[in-house]
Amino acid sequence: MRLLPAILAMAAIVVASNILVQFVIAGGLLTWGAFTYPFSFLLIDITNRTFGPRAARIVVFWGFLTGVLCSLVGSQIELAPGVPAVPLRVAVGSGAAFLAAQLLDVAIFHYFRQREWWRAPMTSTFVSSSLDTLIFFSLAFAAMLSFIFPQAANEAAGWAQGPVPLLGVGPDAPVWVSLALADLGVKIALALITMVPYRLITMRLQQRVS
Repeated sequence: MRLLPAILAMAAIVVASNILVQFVIAGGLLTWGAFTYPFSFLLIDITNRTFGPRAARIVVFWGFLTGVLCSLVGSQIELAPGVPAVPLRVAVGSGAAFLAAQLLDVAIFHYFRQREWWRAPMTSTFVSSSLDTLIFFSLAFAAMLSFIFPQAANEAAGWAQGPVPLLGVGPDAPVWVSLALADLGVKIALALITMVPYRLITMRLQQRVS
């Protein structure tokens, strides 16, 4: 029962992110989901600090299960004939990125948990957010990984493989590279901003637990 609030919060973050990812902003570089998903790392770090790595991994598992359910529902919704709201490549990339990055976050946080209060959440979030971005965007959109997926899944990802100026100003690169860099920028910015609530929340929760 002690983990129920964290599990429900993780489920809410995952569901909200899956819904808000449909709303594009910043000239197509970002979606509103990019601003909700990074809070999953904050939640896992708070859980890890308060209850330990095993409890954090339980919350990760339930978040992953919620994400799978969202993908299953999204795959049954068609935005156009034969075009699901959640294509196979996106679903696989999302699930793999979430599980790998969140579990890495738990491991890195635990490794640094006895150091300065900020080192564990900062290091774990930076590294795991980078891995999350790399896995998701490469699996979901990179042309070099097309051989993994059936033709229909690759056709759904084709829009993100054409060359455009990097972040709208740089040399030509696939669309998905600009999307990945913009997404990672938001994750890093939110990681820095959430250090304050992380500190305040963990101090209060640890006082209650003790």
